[in-house]
Amino acid sequence: MLSGVLFDLDGTLLDTVDDFMAVIDAMLDDHQRPRVAPALIRAQVSDGSIGMLSAAFATRPGEPGFDALREEFLSRYEQALSVHTRPFPGILSLLDWLEAEGLPWGVVTNKLSRFSIPLMEQIGLAERCASLVCPDQVSRGKPHPEPVLKACAELGADPQRCVFIGDHLRDIQAGQAAGLTTIAALYGYLPPDEDPASWQATHSVQTASDLQPWLRGRHNPETMHV
Repeated sequence: MLSGVLFDLDGTLLDTVDDFMAVIDAMLDDHQRPRVAPALIRAQVSDGSIGMLSAAFATRPGEPGFDALREEFLSRYEQALSVHTRPFPGILSLLDWLEAEGLPWGVVTNKLSRFSIPLMEQIGLAERCASLVCPDQVSRGKPHPEPVLKACAELGADPQRCVFIGDHLRDIQAGQAAGLTTIAALYGYLPPDEDPASWQATHSVQTASDLQPWLRGRHNPETMHV
């Protein structure tokens, strides 16, 4: 039986790309640059502000003006964290089920506390979340297992009976290194050239709504046929 479930944040628990896109569009307009396709930004969300800005502005860290662009992006995003952001379809019913079963759940993210904590509060999930581990709370972030093991400890859960769900290779690597069962969230922000089969996750799902039946089967073995 399961003892806890952990989620990555962006692209797994929450669909945040529209708020990122709104900031990118506003910045491109203000800097008199042409807008870019939303799919280009979506594919870079997992690489954070550096990946999104590199794609949108055709620049990279170390080049003139990049640091100023990044500070502008972070400041703008901090002021509009949850205008469009929502849990993926199926996530709220999954959280309801986990809580009804007495299964604690948490989040392990590479998104700084400065953004993650208020975002979870604004979405209404902070009080329900038994653990929220951000990279500035540990010495090593994902793909290192440290933040995953910290979350399991905060859940009071045995890592070998926990599941970690994520939409990036680093999520699967962190979960595997910590001894958890892993699920690749194929509905998330995967780059178009990514092959998630190479991640060797325990399981993969096409939509967030596919998570609950699979987890129910793991938690209640008699329903494994579902």
